[in-house]
Amino acid sequence: MQSSPATAGVAGVPHRPQVAAHFASLEVQNHAARLGMWLFLATEILLFAGLFVIYANYRFLFPEAFALASRELNLNLGTFNTLLLITSSFTAAMAVHYAKEAQNKKVVVMFVLTILMACGFLVVKYFEYAHKFHEHQLPGPYYAFPGLTLPGASAYFTIYFLSTGLHAFHVIVGMIVLGWVTLKAMRNEFSHYNYTAVELGSMYWHLVDLVWIFLFPMLYLI
Repeated sequence: MQSSPATAGVAGVPHRPQVAAHFASLEVQNHAARLGMWLFLATEILLFAGLFVIYANYRFLFPEAFALASRELNLNLGTFNTLLLITSSFTAAMAVHYAKEAQNKKVVVMFVLTILMACGFLVVKYFEYAHKFHEHQLPGPYYAFPGLTLPGASAYFTIYFLSTGLHAFHVIVGMIVLGWVTLKAMRNEFSHYNYTAVELGSMYWHLVDLVWIFLFPMLYLI
């Protein structure tokens, strides 16, 4: 049974979503939201694709320096962060599943777990960055690591900080988005006819995970 305006927002009764005046129906509105998210994700992929092209160019110019510089990264920490993000994508996907079934409490649990794993990812990156600053393995003219003086080493760490820093920014944005959706789930707003916000938030988080799946082998495994 669908909730009436008088019962919307009551505990145990999912909210009925509002249809904007310029949409013919809820289905059309949800379709437009999904299409808009796909277009947004496409622009995000193009943004990171530019970094991948820069990486490929400098990797070709300085193959030995890039290979040696990659060994300065902590593979164990990188692998741990990869496992964190892969697991967080699973919990984000499960949040969509539970939202379709109007199990808002489980949506909250899944997204809280996702956000906690995102926090863990950022904590690990903090320790990695702190080590790089301590060793003076910094971008461009700030590079002063005596253990690797080959031409191109500074370019590797420039790309490392630029790509992982941009990715970390997306992680933070994703945490904010998931936090907002979690608050809506706490108010019991999702059901089989109203779960688009959960789906779109999960899609954005999958992008964050996907980008790291490319960054990890490029930076840590070469």
